[in-house]
Amino acid sequence: MKIADIKNQAYSMPFSSPSFPKGPYKFVNREFFIISYRTDPDALRAVVPEPLRIESPIVNYEFIHMPDSSGFGAYTESGQVISVIDEQGRKAGYTHMMYLDDEAPIAGGRELWGFPKKLAKPSLTVESDTLLGTLDYGPVRVATGTMGYKYTELDVAKEQKALIETPNYLLKIIPHVDGTPRICELVRYYLQDVTVKGAWTGPAQLELFKHALAPVAELPVLEILGGKHLLCDLTLGLGEVAFDYLKA
Repeated sequence: MKIADIKNQAYSMPFSSPSFPKGPYKFVNREFFIISYRTDPDALRAVVPEPLRIESPIVNYEFIHMPDSSGFGAYTESGQVISVIDEQGRKAGYTHMMYLDDEAPIAGGRELWGFPKKLAKPSLTVESDTLLGTLDYGPVRVATGTMGYKYTELDVAKEQKALIETPNYLLKIIPHVDGTPRICELVRYYLQDVTVKGAWTGPAQLELFKHALAPVAELPVLEILGGKHLLCDLTLGLGEVAFDYLKA
C-alpha cells in the first residue's frame, strides 16, 4: 500500500476490514427506557470532569434497544448519563459509562466519539404489564429497572425538543504507543433528525448491584425521580472537541 492510500482510506481498525462503516449513523425505532434518580453529590463530583459542573445530583439510568441502526445492526445498551451544566451554562448530559452487546458500536463509539462502552449483556423487554430493563456483566446481575408499561402519555413535542437541543458530553481518551494519552478531550455531540413516535411514563423503580468491573452502583440510588419510555428515529451526530485536556 502507498502512504497516500493509507492516509486517504484510514478511518477505523483493522484497516483491511474496519469494525464499523462510515456514517451517517441512523437509528429507526430506537427505544429508550430512562429512570432518573437522585444520588450522592460527592460521588458525582468524583467522576464528572471539569469544565462540566454539577448543579443537582441527578443521574439518568438508561436501557436502550436499537433494532435497526445503519452500520451497527441490532443491539441493546445500558448505562448512566449524569445531568451537568456546561461551560456555556446549558443543561447537558455527561455519559459516565455504557454497556452493550455488539462489537461494531463498541468500536465505533469508542474510536469516533469517545463513548465509554464495554461489552456486557443488557436487555429491554415487556413482561406482561411491565417494561423491564436488565444489565448483566457475565453471569452477574448489575442493574434492574422496571416501569408500568405505557401508563401515561407524555408530551411528544416536548420530549423531541429536549432530545434535539440538549448537548451531550463524553471524555474521549486514546493512548499513545507508550501508554501516555495521545488524545484526551471533552467531546460534545447532538442528536439529529429526531422524530419521537411515542413517549410514556409510569411508576418506576431501579436497583443497582455492586460489581468490580461494572461499578454502576458507585452512584447509588437515593431517590427515584421518575421514569420515561420513548420510541424514536434519529441520527447520531458526529462530535466536536469542546475541551482539549492536553493543551490545558
